[in-house]
Amino acid sequence: MKEINIALVAHDGRKQELLQWIRFNHSKLSKYNLYATGTTGKLISELEIEQEGEITKPFEGKVTRLLSGPLGGDQQIGAMIAESKINMLIFFCDNLIVQGHQNDVSALTRLAALYNIAFATNRTTADMLLTSTLIDDTDYEIKLPDCIASYANRSLGK
Repeated sequence: MKEINIALVAHDGRKQELLQWIRFNHSKLSKYNLYATGTTGKLISELEIEQEGEITKPFEGKVTRLLSGPLGGDQQIGAMIAESKINMLIFFCDNLIVQGHQNDVSALTRLAALYNIAFATNRTTADMLLTSTLIDDTDYEIKLPDCIASYANRSLGK
């Protein structure tokens, strides 16, 4: 199986919704490498799941925690996307509140779109991405748009 790296981000107003989604999809998510911004990563690591009458913490020690989003975590994930180290971004963003780090949020979502990675901003889309047969298809590759190569190889004539 190819390595799948999933970044998980949630604004404060949607963290509980993301945790509910993770709880619902914990068996599927446990197969992949998870990266998360600060507090979100801490909450995922501490998430308790009841299975067969036993309470476990299936993500304890299995989430790579980055900085808090406003303190550089969004930018860390953006850099990982640009370096082809993230295959999927699940970002439950709160669109009812203007974030103090809105520029970072905009940059992160721009990079996810630019580098053509699987990207969800809500539970329905996240469910569809996670259950797609392509996620475990070893022959499937993310195709970078031609504009990236064109831009990287552009001539800066005098």
